[in-house]
Amino acid sequence: MITLKDINKSYGSLQVLSQIDLQINDSEIVSIVGPSGAGKTTLLQIIGSIEKPDSGLVDYDGTDIFALSSKSLARFRNARIGFVFQFHQLLPEFTIIENVALPALIGGTPRTDAFRRAGELLDYLGLSDRADHKPAAVSGGERQRAAVARALVNNPAAILADEPTGSLDSHNRAELHRLFFDLRRDFGQTFVIVTHDEHLAADTDRTIHMIDGKITSITAK
Repeated sequence: MITLKDINKSYGSLQVLSQIDLQINDSEIVSIVGPSGAGKTTLLQIIGSIEKPDSGLVDYDGTDIFALSSKSLARFRNARIGFVFQFHQLLPEFTIIENVALPALIGGTPRTDAFRRAGELLDYLGLSDRADHKPAAVSGGERQRAAVARALVNNPAAILADEPTGSLDSHNRAELHRLFFDLRRDFGQTFVIVTHDEHLAADTDRTIHMIDGKITSITAK
């Protein structure tokens, strides 16, 4: 599904990624691990089209995403890729259901359809009774589940998660961990997860190990 070939990225004189080659398959759950500064988040941002590599190819099912115009790439990102961040990044002035519906509205989905889809996802995630609450009025675990719903609202092919359990306590980490696998089972998305959570990494289909901007090994479950 996602193919990376010879990805290189530098910031000034600092080379962050070097000669990255990686194939990620449909409905696969992949973790990326390594010490701080290994290049994990930069790699995830390039996979997600947020950062552009200095050289190399990022291909989604035959589409070279960095050959797209900026407008076409923005539309592709909105439709095909969902993002989950460590600190949820919900907009505090909007309710939970408004936050979840927002990517669909940005993508041009009619308001009624966007909110119906958002409501379905909140029901699936056990958040129906929090739909009209602002983010500050719900727990950390509920905010992160709402962020997952937001990532899913356009039914993207890939979900990219950057330390998604990093801000959660052990109970909520375990719940979010299980949720990713339930979502793969029920919706078929591909997940690429940057994590320091050894338990989550151990359960993923493959673990990509990085040091100093390079993939040093790949282990399968």
